[in-house]
Amino acid sequence: MASNAIADIFRVKDLRDRILFTLFWLVIFRLGSFISLPGVNINALQVALDQAGGGITDFLDFFSGGSFSNFSLFMLGVMPYISAQIIMSLLLLIVPQLKKISEDDGGRKKINQWTRFGTIAVCLVQSIALVQVAFQIPGAVVINDTLFTIVGMLSVTTGTMFIMWIGDQITKRGIGNGVSLIIFAGIVARLPNSLVELVQRVQAGELNAVVVLVVMAMFVAVVAMVVLEQQGQRKIPVHYAKRVVGRKMYGGQSTYIPFKINPSGVIPVIFASSLLTFPVQILNGWAGKAKWISDLLYALRMDGPLFILLYVLFIVFFAYFYTQVSMNPQEMSKNIRENGGSIPGIRSEKMEEYLTKVLNRIVLPGSLYLALIALIPTVIQLLFKFPSSLAQLLGGTSLIIIVGVDLDTMAQIEANLRMHHHDGLVRKGKLRSRNL
Repeated sequence: MASNAIADIFRVKDLRDRILFTLFWLVIFRLGSFISLPGVNINALQVALDQAGGGITDFLDFFSGGSFSNFSLFMLGVMPYISAQIIMSLLLLIVPQLKKISEDDGGRKKINQWTRFGTIAVCLVQSIALVQVAFQIPGAVVINDTLFTIVGMLSVTTGTMFIMWIGDQITKRGIGNGVSLIIFAGIVARLPNSLVELVQRVQAGELNAVVVLVVMAMFVAVVAMVVLEQQGQRKIPVHYAKRVVGRKMYGGQSTYIPFKINPSGVIPVIFASSLLTFPVQILNGWAGKAKWISDLLYALRMDGPLFILLYVLFIVFFAYFYTQVSMNPQEMSKNIRENGGSIPGIRSEKMEEYLTKVLNRIVLPGSLYLALIALIPTVIQLLFKFPSSLAQLLGGTSLIIIVGVDLDTMAQIEANLRMHHHDGLVRKGKLRSRNL
């Protein structure tokens, strides 16, 4: 990024205000991550969680920016909202009446409102399980059990709803996608401590320095892979015939439809993680009360074959699901025909079939590529005996989110700069996508 581009960002008042607004609320989010729930002995909790040795705790901390191990007001992060979005999106496909409601602006507002009500329900269910986890740790709860249950449920639910409000405010009045930036901020905030821990483990002889260098080189390669995957696209040429309207002639130009190799971005990884952590969180609250629950939790451990298989399947499923929702070939072909357009070499009635075929060819390898990158932390953990907390933060999922959110935010800043007649963030041209 050129130095004059940074100066340009702060010269444009609207852009400067948006960036400062975003940073302010992200700082508020980080401060809230350190405010523990009332009635909790945080020292007893953290000792017990450290002795438990990572696993699901590190995974939940990963998405909440360390709030889970602090048993803070924001310990659930935005995952309940994402879970509610998944449920609502599936209902839109299954229930035709809901699909019809969502087709106009008023209906979409209703769907968003129902999703928020669903978020409250998910929060209450998850908070009950989290309260049960605290009860299982000796000395963790220092007030009456009933009072702690009520206070814990209300505090955690309120914390998640407040985070959602912050995300909405950032999306409307800040820069970038609010929910994605909250997850991004949580990951980035934990990176310095993870790097310090890595150095300490190398100095203590727990990790081999050569192995660490190899792993770090792999991380650099993963960043390059993520950028390639996020920016790669297939261009479908579209030609529009000339049309005479009144005394003017329109059309006659050639353009293209950009099909990204991963149209859904980081959404499949976040959705798959949310769907897998939701039942695990619920089961954790009653882990010691039945053998079958303990057995199921062991089967769903993060480095286990069942978790890995489900994780890959969910990533592929949500990649297809989100692509079908956001890039409907039927609607695209209808719009092309209505505007007098055509795809060279493809008959008009075959246009939808052709677009569907191209999308399917792109999404399958793109989703498998995404799943491969997301599984890198598990591979590193198993092969190189890396601690779970380090593998999660320096691994594939975190890099997918960091790179994806960063590219999206940079693209918005770039668009704002160009709108105000500045050169943008890069010296040559604009942020480009790779053509496939």
